[in-house]
Amino acid sequence: MIKKLLLSALSITAILSLTACNKLDVVGDQSIKSFDAVVNILGDQVTEDTEFGGWSLASPDGGARFLWSEDYSKTTSNDVQLVVKAQPFIDAGLDVTKLPEGVLVGEDLILGTELGKDALTYSGDATPLSSYEQIVKLYRDNISYHAALDHYGVKLSNGNMFEWAKDMTTNDKDIVFVLNPDIFINAGVDTSKVEGWVFAQVETMDDNGKKITVDKFLKPFELDGQSAEK
Repeated sequence: MIKKLLLSALSITAILSLTACNKLDVVGDQSIKSFDAVVNILGDQVTEDTEFGGWSLASPDGGARFLWSEDYSKTTSNDVQLVVKAQPFIDAGLDVTKLPEGVLVGEDLILGTELGKDALTYSGDATPLSSYEQIVKLYRDNISYHAALDHYGVKLSNGNMFEWAKDMTTNDKDIVFVLNPDIFINAGVDTSKVEGWVFAQVETMDDNGKKITVDKFLKPFELDGQSAEK
């Protein structure tokens, strides 16, 4: 009898755990659908980047890009990354000699994350969407839902992110490039003078699920090609 009760308890625990996982998967599944909508509306602003080894999603103003790898085993560094033009930050006082090594590459600032060394396989040819689905499948912890803005996002290292609207018909910030301002402030940037970026306090959650407010640089857009800066 005790053994049967124990087995029953373990079965209930397994069911509850599976149910909890399924609930968490709602964010992953819905993020795929909304990411697909963003890719479709951007059209030729989403391109293959053969030098990087994946895909590039460019902002309407050309000032920032989000890149994600097609195959982590072949990407030399940073399976997901943000690439932003350095000049607006230099014009706002950035001393490039004070940046962490490897952030400044030519005219761009590169902030990225290595996810792993997985050799990714696909049913058919890889596409921007199917490569995003690999992040959801293999690195679910890097996919987030930002309730304050009703956005899904890919989390990079050190608080940098790329976010997009869950529903573009009800959101005036369809895509947002998000930078942690700390390295820029430490390198002399005047946060009020970075052209094309908004310095703002953003409500989010800490690791314990508590609401907190953090400083961010934001480059938001409605996808009619116009900046959504406010």
